[in-house]
Amino acid sequence: MNYSPAAWQNEYLADEIVELKPLEESDFDELFLAASDPLIWEQHPASDRYLKEVFTKYFNEAITGKAAYLIIEKASGRVIGCTRYYDYHPENSDISIGFTFLSRHYWGGSYNRRSKKMMLNNAFKFVDLVYFHIGAQNIRSQIATERLGAVKVGERLPEGEGLHFEYVIQKHNWVNKIG
Repeated sequence: MNYSPAAWQNEYLADEIVELKPLEESDFDELFLAASDPLIWEQHPASDRYLKEVFTKYFNEAITGKAAYLIIEKASGRVIGCTRYYDYHPENSDISIGFTFLSRHYWGGSYNRRSKKMMLNNAFKFVDLVYFHIGAQNIRSQIATERLGAVKVGERLPEGEGLHFEYVIQKHNWVNKIG
């Protein structure tokens, strides 16, 4: 993976209901608590990520990438998930958003949509393309990504993982609609 410590990739982002706070090593326990529900991961290629030893690898990669966020419900201050930028290619003017999860209580609402829209608005200040890589079995995330306006453009088979679909949103097609 190609990571960049570019400052814009780790800005604090917020709207009326959700905050995206740059991930820190001290956030492990609170984030693991949000991630420890096996049903969160049942459609995910890493379906055992609710286990501490598996989650630890996910967390360490997020910290190393220096572009991950805690997703926080603003009203309660509760950590409800995580997301991040990755695979930044300045020469191609693109970046990927992913490795996102939310506690089940927050599924189907506007938390994921608002989080991704803030990240997209931020990214499109600097790049022209944003990619999403979603496991072939992860129907929930595929639908959510299509609702953002992403278009499926291919398939990938990352080393050690199952089939992923690749989606993209182009800056010139991006419509910032919160709702």
